[in-house]
Amino acid sequence: MTVLPSLALGFALGVRHATDADHIAAIGTLVSDGRSARRAAYIGAAWGVGHSVSVLMVGGALVLLRLPMPVRLALALEFAVALMLIGLGLRSLLSRGGRTHALSTARPLAVGIMHGLAGSAVLALLVLGATTSAVAAATYLLCFCVGTVGGMALVTALLALPAQLHPTRAVEFDRGVRVVAGVASVAIGLAMAHKIGLQDGLFGAPTQPHE
Repeated sequence: MTVLPSLALGFALGVRHATDADHIAAIGTLVSDGRSARRAAYIGAAWGVGHSVSVLMVGGALVLLRLPMPVRLALALEFAVALMLIGLGLRSLLSRGGRTHALSTARPLAVGIMHGLAGSAVLALLVLGATTSAVAAATYLLCFCVGTVGGMALVTALLALPAQLHPTRAVEFDRGVRVVAGVASVAIGLAMAHKIGLQDGLFGAPTQPHE
């Protein structure tokens, strides 16, 4: 894979990656902290920046050293994300809104970092299997990160858009987003925890390489 295809593929897959169910569930528990589509997009971009920091540091190191992440560590990171999703979901269900600007920025950044750590193993394997060129690999990772930031910013802006179109019902909309996202986040987190902990073998001997 040469540089130009890496550029296009990395960006497209980054946008697609932003729409994964666990990512949408997590950011959905935070998006009602914003009071406008622009603010919501900022929250999504903060998630994307956190995700990108992890991917570039951890995934980049794995690609540079041409090493896979240890299976047990990869599973442990994904299990931590599952617990985080459960916590975010419960927080969203019990929340009354009214977050501060600082908390709204820090929280999606931290959530993005955790998601990036958990996804670095699979991303590194994908890059290692697609190219032997360090330049193409670096280009792919950078474009993937740009696509992820842009994709999540767009998703969160769209989530907040209905409240902007119907401002008199913004409070009800925010409450609905919190409830739906909270239930989805808890459900996805529990499903992930069960799969990773029992089926994939985190709390036993993994029966096959982690993918």
